[in-house]
Amino acid sequence: MPAFEWRWAAFSAAVAIAVAMSPGALAQSKYDTGASDTEIKIGNIMPYSGPASAYGVIGRTEAAYFNKINAEGGINGRKINFISYDDGYSPPKTVEQARKLVESDEVLLIFNSLGTPPNSAIQKYMNAKKVPQLFVATGATKWNDPKDFPWTMGWQPNYQSESRIYAKYMLKNHPSGKIAVLYQNDDYGKDYLKGLKDGLGAKASSMIVAEESYETTEPTIDSHIVTLKASGADIFFNVTTPKFAAQAIRKVAEIGWKPVHFLNNVSVSIGSVMKPAGFENDQGIISSAYLKDPTDPQWKDDAGMKEWNAFLDKYFPDANRSDINVVYGYTVAQGLVHVLKACGNDLTRANVMKQAANIRDLELGMFLPGVKVNTSPTDFAPISQLQLERFKGDSWERFGDVISSDVGG
Repeated sequence: MPAFEWRWAAFSAAVAIAVAMSPGALAQSKYDTGASDTEIKIGNIMPYSGPASAYGVIGRTEAAYFNKINAEGGINGRKINFISYDDGYSPPKTVEQARKLVESDEVLLIFNSLGTPPNSAIQKYMNAKKVPQLFVATGATKWNDPKDFPWTMGWQPNYQSESRIYAKYMLKNHPSGKIAVLYQNDDYGKDYLKGLKDGLGAKASSMIVAEESYETTEPTIDSHIVTLKASGADIFFNVTTPKFAAQAIRKVAEIGWKPVHFLNNVSVSIGSVMKPAGFENDQGIISSAYLKDPTDPQWKDDAGMKEWNAFLDKYFPDANRSDINVVYGYTVAQGLVHVLKACGNDLTRANVMKQAANIRDLELGMFLPGVKVNTSPTDFAPISQLQLERFKGDSWERFGDVISSDVGG
């Protein structure tokens, strides 16, 4: 080989070695479908129409929050492309939309799709495809099952934990009470009912005197309320989504029934439930919370509340600030951003789940003090703390301590 050719070959080899050893190459980006140097595609399914349409604002809040993240430079330089579809809270439609997101839009993951029946309908599909079904917007206990469904993870406190907290309160404060339960006839409603019975233990059979289930296709649940009152119950556990929660509160007042009224925390929104039901009808209702109530004056000067209001001012000025669902959407979007940032340049689906399963003591600005996100490879229930609250005047008033009541998958 002539000398100049040898020198060129040696120089080329040296350059190749230097490039291979550079920090950029050592930290080479890894991508799955839906991620690139410039973009992260996130899928979402929401009931923008149908019986659970009050929750549609969650998707709109998330879209606004990701607009904020993009305006600030994105996630490690990548912009979020948020693709959100309506399923009308209809499981067959959810299946159709999930397939569209995964197979046509080719998203990296599906984030915070709403509702227990809709998510149940796509859980096996998402796990078979090995696409993250991350931070689902439902508190069903079944989402905490990393062994059988390693690609599905919940977010909010689970329904059985919540029911057990109410049961504990009932046993302490109303040990001889007679309980009537109204619940949605699906996995969502049955999960709450199971938690209540487990929490009451041996007293469940004597304390629960009436159970009425309703279908989401029913226009009104008035007849169920009349039946429950006739049971002679003096405690009412109202397990409903917003539309039916407001109906139930109004009907209880209209027929002059005055039970100790417990309302599940997915329907505590002042904007979409309590105000439409009539504040005069809401007095004394007991529920639970893990998020700060924007209508509560005690948070007026709170840093997290100020940040939330500033976000709405700029990115979602039309939002109803009395709707706790706006707080929910904002907070869970922050949770996803935390996970995506932790992924660094490894935006594979497996790494998304790995980072989601390794969150330690994450505190977000709109959480109540003491509430933190914690996960592990064997614990897919990010939030487990709640505080009881009672409706007074035109807002919720918290009482007692922040309680943790974990129930596994």
